[in-house]
Amino acid sequence: MFIPDRVIFEKDAFQYKKAVELFDYFRSKGIEIISLSSNRVQGIPGDSPAEKYAEGKRTLVIGVRKTLKFQTCKPSAHFQLPLVSGCVGQCEYCYLNTQLGDKPYIRAYVNIEEILAQADKYIKERRDDITIFEGSATSDPLPVEPYTKGLTKAIEFFAERPNARFRFVTKFSNVEDFIDAEHRGNTSVRFSLNIDEVINNYEHKTPSARKRIEAAAKVIEKGYPTGFLIAPVFLEEDWKKEYDALLKMLKDNICHISNKDISFEIISHRFTAKAKNKILQVFPGTTLPMNEGNRSYRFGQFGYGKYIYNKEQIEDMKEFFQKAIRNYFPESRILYII
Repeated sequence: MFIPDRVIFEKDAFQYKKAVELFDYFRSKGIEIISLSSNRVQGIPGDSPAEKYAEGKRTLVIGVRKTLKFQTCKPSAHFQLPLVSGCVGQCEYCYLNTQLGDKPYIRAYVNIEEILAQADKYIKERRDDITIFEGSATSDPLPVEPYTKGLTKAIEFFAERPNARFRFVTKFSNVEDFIDAEHRGNTSVRFSLNIDEVINNYEHKTPSARKRIEAAAKVIEKGYPTGFLIAPVFLEEDWKKEYDALLKMLKDNICHISNKDISFEIISHRFTAKAKNKILQVFPGTTLPMNEGNRSYRFGQFGYGKYIYNKEQIEDMKEFFQKAIRNYFPESRILYII
């Protein structure tokens, strides 16, 4: 369970009952509390980028989502559902390192009812179509679920709306905090998986692959549509042997469950020049494979380029995962391999 070193309350948060409850709870636990006189987050220690990052990751901010115009989330969903921003995990390669910049802390919103009311407006505007919302575009919301119950509220909200769907992805295993919510198949839970060598070296402060898989089995047993995001895939040394072992471990843990609705998304490792610079500031001793000379450069749809594995390597990866997934999970869906 995530236990923050400090909890910062934005000024406007206390307009909501949930913030008052959380204030009393964290104070009773002896956790440092900072009450702001404004909504500008301050009070997080640290001088160097690495120190600021580490302290930010141990900080929970309780705030109010002011902007209720949701960002789009193509191609996987129509809209983001902003329940939380940031993540307690310290994954060296994570895109949030560049997206959140000098704000690596976790911010949980207490005006969840207003956020869901806005989602309802979007659903009604698209009443003739199914509207999909992504709950983890800029976060992993599960670690703070024991405090916020935001996922539980969202799952129960979407269960009542047959023309809407909710999805989120997590690296964490505390699924008991939402698993008994009424979902009616309208929420899909995806688990980010990787081999333990990658988790141990680059996904700091996150559970092992086995713990994630055991959590996924519990979710599948409750009837949730469940996805597995294997990312980033590092095509280094004995990668085929290691990822095959990961898929076999997954099979061994869920093969006994009937009527599974599972899918796979596979993403190879890639990086941008901006991301590399940020990573080296925060993790100066990183061993992430980021040698531009070993990669191909591809200009992306969002106006910047990425360093990716070359075409032959990607094709080899696609062939491997297609064969392995079909072997272990013949009734699953492969959404994409990139």
